[in-house]
Amino acid sequence: MPDSGLPRLSLARARRIALAAQGFGRARPDKPPTTRQLTALVQRLGILQLDSVNVFSRSHYMPLFSRLGPYDRALLDRIAGHGPGKVDRRLIEYWAHEASLVPVELHPLLRWRMADVDGQAWGSIGRVIREQPELVARTLALVAQHGPIRARDTESVRPPEDPDAAAVLTGSAQMWNWHPGKVALEYLFFGGQIAAARRVNFERHYDIAERVLPAAVHLTPTPTREEAQRELTRIAARAYGVATEPDLGDYFRLPRADSKARVAELVQSGELIPVEVERWDVPAYLWHEARQPRSLHCRALLTPFDSLVWFRPRTERLFNFHYRIEIYTPAAKRVHGYYVLPFLLGEQLVARVDLKSDRQRGALLVQSAFIEAGADPALVAPELAVELRITAAWLGLAEVAMVERGDLATELASALEQ
Repeated sequence: MPDSGLPRLSLARARRIALAAQGFGRARPDKPPTTRQLTALVQRLGILQLDSVNVFSRSHYMPLFSRLGPYDRALLDRIAGHGPGKVDRRLIEYWAHEASLVPVELHPLLRWRMADVDGQAWGSIGRVIREQPELVARTLALVAQHGPIRARDTESVRPPEDPDAAAVLTGSAQMWNWHPGKVALEYLFFGGQIAAARRVNFERHYDIAERVLPAAVHLTPTPTREEAQRELTRIAARAYGVATEPDLGDYFRLPRADSKARVAELVQSGELIPVEVERWDVPAYLWHEARQPRSLHCRALLTPFDSLVWFRPRTERLFNFHYRIEIYTPAAKRVHGYYVLPFLLGEQLVARVDLKSDRQRGALLVQSAFIEAGADPALVAPELAVELRITAAWLGLAEVAMVERGDLATELASALEQ
C-alpha cells in the first residue's frame, strides 16, 4: 500500500492490540471466576456465539474459559437462562452475530433488526408471514396464553396434514427438520415479539418478550437505526482494538452500506483513528482507547466460534492462520479434523487440535494435532499438554487420550505422558 501518511502499526503490535482488546494476556484469576467477572467479560466482548455442536463442548462456554480459566458453567447458565434452574437474567439470546448471547442491555440496540424482520430474515422464516400469516398469528396467541413453550408445543395451532404448511419448509428449515410451528416461532423471535425465556437441553423455550426482558430494558426507548448501529460498532471496535471496516461490520452482522457509514461517523468523531497495519492491504482503524501492551503471554484453546477467530479473513491477516471449520466436509476430505480448535501461545496461533469429549469413557480425545509453520514443536507440545489437562478437568473428564494423527501428534503424546 502506498505511503498515506497515516500512523503505521507493525503486525506484531496490531496482534497485541487485538489480543488485549479481546481479554487475553492477563493472568487468569487465582480463584474460580465469579458471576460478576463472567458478566464483565461478556460485556467486554459484547457477544457469545451459540452453536448446537456438542462433540467437545457447547461453544458459548469456551470463550470465558479461554480467557479466565476454569469456572462453574452453572453460573453462565444462570445469567443466560439455560437449564431448569433459577434465572438471574443478565444475558439475552438473539441473532446478533449468528445465534448469540448478548448483555441484556444491548436488546434495544438490536430492535432495528427486529423491525426489519421481513427484509432481514432468511428463507422459510421470511416467507412464513407472507404465505401463512394465520399460522403466525395463532402461534403468537399460543405463546401469549401458555408461554414459555417449546416448538413441539405448537401442534395445536399447526394442522399436521396442511400442504401449505409443508410447502413453507425450504432451505435451512428442511436441513434442521423444522416443522411449520417452529418456523412461525422463529419468525416471531427474529421480529422481537417473543424471546428465548430459557434453554433446557439446548432447546429454546419461547415467551412473550415483555415477560422475558427486565422491565427497565423493555421500557428503554428504542434508538434510531443509526444510533443503535453506531453503538454496536463502538462495541465491536473496543472488542477488536484494531480492525478493518468489514471486520467491524461483521461483529454484529451489519449490512455493508450501514457498516461503512457507521465507521465513517466514528472516524469523524475521533473514536476510530485511521491507521496502516504492516502487510494489510486494506484500510484499518484503531480504537482510540485501545491498550497497546509491549508484550503478552497467552495460552488458550479457542472454539471455532470465538470472536478472536470467527471472521476468517481477519484471522489470516492477524495470524497468518488459514482456518476453515470442517464439520460439513466429508470425513475422507477433512484436512485437520471434525471439530478443530486453534491453540494460542504467546502472541501467535501455533497449533490446532481436533478434540472430542468421550463422556462415557471420561476422556478428552485428541484426535489430531498439527503444528503451524515456524512454531517449535518442542516448545508448543508441553504448553498444549498443560492446557489440555486443565480443559479436561474443567469438563469433568479424567484423562486426555491421544490419537497419533498429525505432525504434532508424536511430540504431544510424549508431553502428555510426562
